[in-house]
Amino acid sequence: MTEIITSLQNAKVKRLVLLQQKSAERRKSGLFVVEGRREIRRCIEAGYEVKEVFTCEELMKAFTGDEPLPTLPSDVSIYEVSRTVYEKIAYRGGTEGIVATVACKAHTLEQLQEKTNPLIVVLESVEKPGNLGAILRSADAAGVDAVVVCDPLTDLYNPNLIRSSVGAFFSVPCVVCSSEKCIDYLKKRGIKILTAQLQDSELYYETDMRQGTAIVMGTEATGLTDIWRKAADAHIRIPMLGCVDSLNVSVSAAILMYEAVRQRR
Repeated sequence: MTEIITSLQNAKVKRLVLLQQKSAERRKSGLFVVEGRREIRRCIEAGYEVKEVFTCEELMKAFTGDEPLPTLPSDVSIYEVSRTVYEKIAYRGGTEGIVATVACKAHTLEQLQEKTNPLIVVLESVEKPGNLGAILRSADAAGVDAVVVCDPLTDLYNPNLIRSSVGAFFSVPCVVCSSEKCIDYLKKRGIKILTAQLQDSELYYETDMRQGTAIVMGTEATGLTDIWRKAADAHIRIPMLGCVDSLNVSVSAAILMYEAVRQRR
């Protein structure tokens, strides 16, 4: 029988709110939150373990009518919550009345599958989860083989990252490591390192990206650190023809990814 939760003081409700708000709680519990049918379905397809599902029948019918829930493992606990409770536990609106708690996974370089002439995006010290989510969305669309996050300032299970990736977090291999370890990984495999920077750089569309390539991006505020500038095989830039001197990092990453797609086709 499905348990019904109507109280905002319910222990499960309080834990869900903490998981949404606190990275420390996500690390401590080994759990994170996924909202929406599409995201939960992709999460399951990617091999993540769903622990609990919370549904609001009123919102589910409003968004999807009588469409059934995503296929869930038989041992998943399902709870029905009131609209008031759902509005408390949901990170965003328009998530179709379904939220799940999911077990975190390890994200290491050793888990990446070796591919011929891979296209990899490397992000150093990314701090805005929305930017990382948008980059993952573009990476999925461009068929990128992996996204490596070096020395991150946000955790991979931030709800805004999951939301802004529109489920691409689950479809694109995404790993975390230090810049030193990533450089060593790329060098040993002969993967060309292209750093996006304004100084001492050539136009991105004049740079060969047909071989194994890692496109490396820094933060909008400070750019890349010297360790990446020195490790680079080439420095590339996007021409800026107006009065501003930079683009949002997710926009820049998308432009460079699709240049690699253009060259490889």
